[in-house]
Amino acid sequence: MSPAHAVDLQRTQRVERPIRLMIVDDSLVARAVLSRMIESDGGFEIVAVAGSAEDALEALAKIRVDIVMLDLEMPGAGGLKSLPAILKAAGGAQVLIVSTLAEEGAEATLAALAMGAADTLPKPGTSRFNGTFSDVLLSKLRALGRRRDAGPASGRSIRRAQVAPRPMVDASLRLLALGASTGGIHALGTFFQALPRRIGAPIIVTQHLPEPFMAVFARQLGLAAQRETLVAEDGLRLLPDRIVLAPGDASVTLAVSAGHLVVRLDRDRSASGCLPSVDPMMASAGAMLGREALGVIFSGMGRDGLEGARALVAAGGSVMVQDEDSCAVWGMPRAVTEAGLPCAILPPTGLAERIADRIGARP
Repeated sequence: MSPAHAVDLQRTQRVERPIRLMIVDDSLVARAVLSRMIESDGGFEIVAVAGSAEDALEALAKIRVDIVMLDLEMPGAGGLKSLPAILKAAGGAQVLIVSTLAEEGAEATLAALAMGAADTLPKPGTSRFNGTFSDVLLSKLRALGRRRDAGPASGRSIRRAQVAPRPMVDASLRLLALGASTGGIHALGTFFQALPRRIGAPIIVTQHLPEPFMAVFARQLGLAAQRETLVAEDGLRLLPDRIVLAPGDASVTLAVSAGHLVVRLDRDRSASGCLPSVDPMMASAGAMLGREALGVIFSGMGRDGLEGARALVAAGGSVMVQDEDSCAVWGMPRAVTEAGLPCAILPPTGLAERIADRIGARP
């Protein structure tokens, strides 16, 4: 067999290998129902089940998994308290929270996402598992499972080598616009920890989240970022270093009122189908500020942000994206990257450092 054929076979085997799962749930019924749903799809292999976080940690010391499905409400330490240890023991595996708290408890859900869980899914009562839940579950698992292969022969290094980032625009920074979805909450927390305390520009954030979670998210992000953080209201003034979040039922756009930048809310769904959407935010930033606007696209499923990033760059602004290795799902950043739009492709800390360079805040 020639070396080229060997590499091709190696890649085929890597693509076709089933996604390896662990289910962690104290309910025997829930474990059985979830197992049946997953086993109906040949793309997955359940390699372990556990009835507690302690059992999961013991199993993770012996086996390798791609995704851990984790309930938050369990006897013993519980899923939330044990999440950091599970993430460490899982060695890079993604964690999908499947719990009733994903619907009923914004505090616990957002805390799990901030700690590093990739995504969440509300778990219905065991008598109400249905086809819709199964379809959503399998879709989320497929998206998270696509990140599992990062060896030297994978497509990552090839894609990176083919991407030539644009130069960063050399202009003052008057607005920072951040977009994120699946995996974005943890990425945003890491980003803000590395961002200079003062950048002298307003910060607007579009994170795909349901409307009931936004007040809690604003509070948690404000604490992590050490900045005033507000959920956007129509007419709200944008102030330097204030974070403004798109509400769960509207996209943020910009306008000028009495000589000041203010928020305008748009409740129409964008072409991506998302609400809130990154696209209107980025496009509006470009239209209002051109070279002085900077957009950043973090981890997320789908293509939201691509058209907005295209409009921002066309208006003279710059866009950066989170790199694949640090993303839970490299969907949104990938779309922008493959369109040739970013001026930087970096992990969250590197993105923050690049902004510090632009504003001259690094030593």
